[in-house]
Amino acid sequence: MTTISPALLAELQHIVGEAHAFTDPDLLATYETDWTRRYTGPAACVVRPGSTSEVAAVLSVCHSNSISVVPQGGNTGLVGGGVPRGGEVVVSLTRLTDIVDFDSVSSELTVGAGVTLATLQDFARERGRSFGVDLASRASATIGGMIATNAGGIRVLRHGNMRAQVVGLEAVRADGAILNRLPGLHKDNTGYDLPGLIAGSEGTLALITRARLRLIPTFEARAVALLAVDSIDAALAMLPALRRLGSLDAIEVFFREGLELVLHHTRLPQPFAHTYPAYLLVECAAQVDPTAELAATLADATFEDSAIATTRPDRERLWSYRERHTEAISAEGVPHKLDIALPLPCLSDFVPGVRDRLARSVPEARAILFGHLADGNLHVNVLGLVADDDRATDVVLRYVAELGGSISAEHGIGVAKTRWLSLTRSPEDIATMSAIKSAFDPKRILNPGVIFPAGEV
Repeated sequence: MTTISPALLAELQHIVGEAHAFTDPDLLATYETDWTRRYTGPAACVVRPGSTSEVAAVLSVCHSNSISVVPQGGNTGLVGGGVPRGGEVVVSLTRLTDIVDFDSVSSELTVGAGVTLATLQDFARERGRSFGVDLASRASATIGGMIATNAGGIRVLRHGNMRAQVVGLEAVRADGAILNRLPGLHKDNTGYDLPGLIAGSEGTLALITRARLRLIPTFEARAVALLAVDSIDAALAMLPALRRLGSLDAIEVFFREGLELVLHHTRLPQPFAHTYPAYLLVECAAQVDPTAELAATLADATFEDSAIATTRPDRERLWSYRERHTEAISAEGVPHKLDIALPLPCLSDFVPGVRDRLARSVPEARAILFGHLADGNLHVNVLGLVADDDRATDVVLRYVAELGGSISAEHGIGVAKTRWLSLTRSPEDIATMSAIKSAFDPKRILNPGVIFPAGEV
């Protein structure tokens, strides 16, 4: 447990301003618990730098005093990687909110790490552009945190994850040294790809302060289809034809038990006259109306019922059945949120298989599944267990590894999954990552306990 001396607190306050470095327990509370409510811990203090130079100065002080640091953005993480565990200094980057250097020729711009996704989307929309990643937590999730976790979301199949949006990056090492790879050259083979390495490193290598991002064209013409199907197999059977659509933007899947929760907690109307085992939500987006193309593809598909929407209110209504899953699940209790990825052919076995294994091994566990079907990413939400009961996590992640999948598709390892990292990463993999960590952060003060199993040094 780190204790911040009055002298050290005064030094940090001198860097960022008295109002932005504090130890008051009432002020700390917001920063000490994550979005899931499963992960919480004490912070020695919270520091809120307002510029890259202030981030560098704060880290230099912490490094000189061997004080551990937990970087934090919008605190929307789901694996405990952005909250303190044992009295670290929380460095909140939410004041880094500049948006500068918009270039209409390259469709690129530079943003501060504290800019929220919703703010970036609004900025891009006003200039006739869009951003390639979208998340349900867009109002709170920050760009720095999204890059640090290599966030995915609902449009990965068309535009890629956050790493694919990053053209350049500015980050600060543990010792306060600033790494500046912001020029944004698309062709630059002068050594290692540091931005690509830092993206997805979960704050263990450096603190991201600014990013050069690419924007994409805005597709004003959109069509959304909600399809009821009798199984995950029926949903998978539609994928080949849907993938041939040039306008395909998203394919989401959810199931009866999840829809029932959404209807119960949101009071949305039933989408169809009857309920079905599974639902597929498909969105197409283009410069011209993609409705006819989508309808023609669906004419040869097998499903139980359907609804197609083209106006914005109707599209948002269909999306709400999928996007309000997180809200409805959280309203039931504190969930164990397991974000996994599998080879597509394995989903047919996994969806019924994981339910069966949980029923046999942890009968009180209640699993709600939904996710991004086209990239094999499912979110397994487990209700009915206390926060520190990891029996269901063990069952699910071991089954994922058995099927050749990944125990984390887009949320990261954080502290939640360190025990299971070796299921899908070899000792050689882990040793190599640890060596990279030591090269960036020899004192290992950045986000200790994240990614690497307990005792890994």
